[in-house]
Amino acid sequence: MAKEVTKRSENYSQWYNDLVVKADLAEQSPVRGCMVIKPYGYAIWEKMQSVLDAAFKKSGVKNAYFPLFIPKSFFSREAEHVAGFAKECAVVTHHRLMNDPDGKGVVVDPEAKLEEELIVRPTSETIIWSTYKNWITSWRDLPILCNQWCNVVRWEMRTRLFLRTAEFLWQEGHTAHATSEEAAAKAEEMVQVYADFARNTMALPVIVGHKSPNERFAGALDTLTIEAMMQDGKALQAGTSHFLGQNFAKSFDVQYTSKEGKQEYVWATSWGVSTRLMGALIMAHGDDNGLVLPPAIAPIQVVMVPIYKTEEEHNAILDKMYELKKNLEALGHSVQIDDRDTLRPGFKFAEWELKGVPVRFAMGPRDLAGGTVEVARRDTLTKETVALEGIEKTIGDLLDDIQKTIYQKAFDFRQANVEKCDDWEEFKTKIQDGKFLLCHWDGTAETEQKIKDETKATIRCIPVDSFVCEEEGKDIYSGKPSKQRVVFAISY
Repeated sequence: MAKEVTKRSENYSQWYNDLVVKADLAEQSPVRGCMVIKPYGYAIWEKMQSVLDAAFKKSGVKNAYFPLFIPKSFFSREAEHVAGFAKECAVVTHHRLMNDPDGKGVVVDPEAKLEEELIVRPTSETIIWSTYKNWITSWRDLPILCNQWCNVVRWEMRTRLFLRTAEFLWQEGHTAHATSEEAAAKAEEMVQVYADFARNTMALPVIVGHKSPNERFAGALDTLTIEAMMQDGKALQAGTSHFLGQNFAKSFDVQYTSKEGKQEYVWATSWGVSTRLMGALIMAHGDDNGLVLPPAIAPIQVVMVPIYKTEEEHNAILDKMYELKKNLEALGHSVQIDDRDTLRPGFKFAEWELKGVPVRFAMGPRDLAGGTVEVARRDTLTKETVALEGIEKTIGDLLDDIQKTIYQKAFDFRQANVEKCDDWEEFKTKIQDGKFLLCHWDGTAETEQKIKDETKATIRCIPVDSFVCEEEGKDIYSGKPSKQRVVFAISY
């Protein structure tokens, strides 16, 4: 049978690791902390890219590409930014190797030291704002709406495939605007693009909200986030959008001449999601049999498995399957026929369950003769015999239903694990059980830090949707007055 996966109830962490590897999504690489994304995993990432890229372009954003290497001096220009990333930076100091004079392989050539050390990009604000200075002179040059799909390096000590790796893939949008209002509106627009993608493509119910000052992006005036609940009750930050104010424009002297002829600093945003979304997909929807992929993100939406004894039966069933495949693909569905003759049908069924394919067809001689096919749905693990006549509409409707059902299951789980809490002792217990707790907060960084130190819980967001949190009360920890509740959780 297909590779077994540890049960979630036995060891959730090991279950996750098993799924990533055994479902052929990714594996560890020879480079510590870095991963190899395998073709099946990358196909899912490509679908994510495709949907998001179209949404970005619809909002007026264009793709560009900026250097992987950033002069170290650029980081020193924005103090808060460099402080946020200093411990994670990989630094290039030399540009050449040489044979070891002692015959022990190769060593760095001491004569090849760089005049200025280069940072391997952990994020691109500094290099992009240095570039924007050359692009912007007048109000007519604004807004600039750029995005890039690329890799970044953040030298993590504790790594986990997709969730936290030293190198990962992402997109980062960087926009420049004439006014504060335009920039703030763009930051809000992009977090809603992420929320729409999470909910309607990934079937992931997310909470949109503002980060607390302690949790903001380094150098931002405001950070908007989408927060998702995983099946162990922990939070995963799935995407962020930042209003950067004029910090980077001032650091890199990016000014424009306004319509009134005045010199003004531009206003900025940046926003991004990464391959961490793959981790969210696994942990929000997977079960003890493997992945459960929403049809909108599945590389293969329908897999067909022929069941036969004779060559004649085999050929007749395959002819029908290729006909079905052509018809379904014409309607925009992705279909694969599993005609491997070295594996038994039962093994194939288990393998495609592990890989989370939403719909599976099984067809034997009796099905063919009777004009039927056995259809199994991955989300509920149920199957039924369906007439071949009108199968295209049946499958289209089924895929739509699977998408909605997966979302509803995740939504119901989240709702069952979110609750208000007003007692500190109760908070300390419940937060360890895997909950999102809606609690009053006095708005101070000191209180937030003390709660984190004592429980590892952080303020995931100050919600702008999903929950009504504006009400008078007392801080869960300090007892000081509070005007609203915020979302506390332990996060990945």
